[in-house]
Amino acid sequence: MSRLLSPIDQLIANFDQGMRTVFGKPEITERPDPAISTDEGEMTDAEKKLSSRLMRINHAGEVAAQALYQGQALTARNQDVKQQMERSAQEEYDHLDWCEKRVKALDSHTSYLNPLVYTGSLTIGALAGAIGDKWSLGFVVETEKQVGRHLEEHLDRLPKNDHKSRAVLEQMDIDEAHHADVAKQAGAADLPPPVKLAMKLTSKLMTKSVYWV
Repeated sequence: MSRLLSPIDQLIANFDQGMRTVFGKPEITERPDPAISTDEGEMTDAEKKLSSRLMRINHAGEVAAQALYQGQALTARNQDVKQQMERSAQEEYDHLDWCEKRVKALDSHTSYLNPLVYTGSLTIGALAGAIGDKWSLGFVVETEKQVGRHLEEHLDRLPKNDHKSRAVLEQMDIDEAHHADVAKQAGAADLPPPVKLAMKLTSKLMTKSVYWV
């Protein structure tokens, strides 16, 4: 039987989770990396550089998603909602691991801005959860929608022979759509247009920065 964690225990656990997300190895699920069972295609150096930058963006996006779910789980009122956030966060860990492996396989590095991305997203997630579960869930739905659009754009931009990165992004796209559906079924509220616009602008700033750094 699992014991009830004290506030100090929860603080330590969340700190550990944050360190794993930004600097360490995340605790992934049982699912296999889609890239493993996919053949590697031949690419030029320029194509590898493009792929690595796109996958770096996706990795940073997963850092943000992990922090967002963690923040929302911290302040969620409903236990079912909290568990849903934690399961989605666990699946986002898979994405984090897959993207990091792919970036390194392309002889590049993850973004140096990840600590900033994580801190900002954790704060936003905690605030969204504190406002109320339905708004927190609405934030998840809109986030997943925007992530889905980014993934589709990156799938179009990837070099045609980068089969491994494509396999990863296609599975991520499926998962993000599922997370949005779960949040909708749990009672997500539709966010006001100004909030959606602010999220879009923030996302655009992040992706443009991480592409280079």
